[in-house]
Amino acid sequence: MIIDVLIAGLIALREYVALHVITCLIPAFLLAGGIVTFVSREAIIGHLGAAARKLTSFGIAASGSFFVAACSCTVIPVSSGIYYGGAGIGAAFILLWVAPAANILALVYTGSILGTQMVVARLVSALLMSFVVGFVMVYAFYREEKNRISTIWMSGGQLMTRKDVVLLLLLVGWLLAPNYIVTHGPYWQKVVVWAVGLVVVAVYAWKTIDVDKLRDWLGESWWFVRIIFPLLLAGVFIVGIIGAVLPQEWIEPWLGGAGLRQSFLATMIGAVTYFATMTEAPFVDTLMNLGMGKGPALALLLTGPGISLPNWLAIARVFGINKALVYISTIIVLGTLVGWVAGFILG
Repeated sequence: MIIDVLIAGLIALREYVALHVITCLIPAFLLAGGIVTFVSREAIIGHLGAAARKLTSFGIAASGSFFVAACSCTVIPVSSGIYYGGAGIGAAFILLWVAPAANILALVYTGSILGTQMVVARLVSALLMSFVVGFVMVYAFYREEKNRISTIWMSGGQLMTRKDVVLLLLLVGWLLAPNYIVTHGPYWQKVVVWAVGLVVVAVYAWKTIDVDKLRDWLGESWWFVRIIFPLLLAGVFIVGIIGAVLPQEWIEPWLGGAGLRQSFLATMIGAVTYFATMTEAPFVDTLMNLGMGKGPALALLLTGPGISLPNWLAIARVFGINKALVYISTIIVLGTLVGWVAGFILG
């Protein structure tokens, strides 16, 4: 029995490495490192101050968070850093939510495993939820916000140079091309498309980017690999084991269909369980194969990486108990409602 379970984990790991590492993860890690290297952080957070227009600062925070690949706990230092640096509470908590719930690495990986429908639903839901989170936090702590002085409002500068924009667009194209150009056929065809994209990106980067910048870019990309990739391997192995031992008759009654109860249960599973970014997709895929509905699956995709029990404690420590209670309660309610509605829309 134990041998069979371990073999199931190894099979899941083998399939993951064979089908996703080359064509998906390598470009994704290089894109994440490129964003850190080439996008001006000061220009992004320079318009998130408490004095900024709420819709503008929320939009910048949400769209900027899309490019911050971080887990629910590791994003806390970034969020608290911009908050105590002068950013408004709404923008800071939007970053706290969107970065783990809908970053570009997680979205691309979700699409490769669960398909376009689920990745679009995840992105749209996370962004809609982010604005609600921002307004809830602002108005729940209105007096406190009114007394805060924004120290980074009106700072900023150029977001990116033109050549950096082109490089990032090439990276995005390289990341998406194998799965969107080769929708059917053997895997080696995707590898060929990936290899062509690699040559294009490499030639452009070598001819246009300074050597020091290239070194910084590769260093930042390697940081993502070191932090995330081992967790991904461990997560996929565990998911393979869970798929082998979890009885299907437990999943369908509790997480199947599109009911409010199923969505709430999926949200609570995600809210207390720690998922490293991107590990939630194979876990949800396993549960869906066992009978989990699309609505509860979306709720778990959002809350799994977005919050966790360690995250609760860390937020309370950094931002205070009151802010943690308001934020976590808001996410649980929104996750439940989004999963419930999505269950009827996605079918």
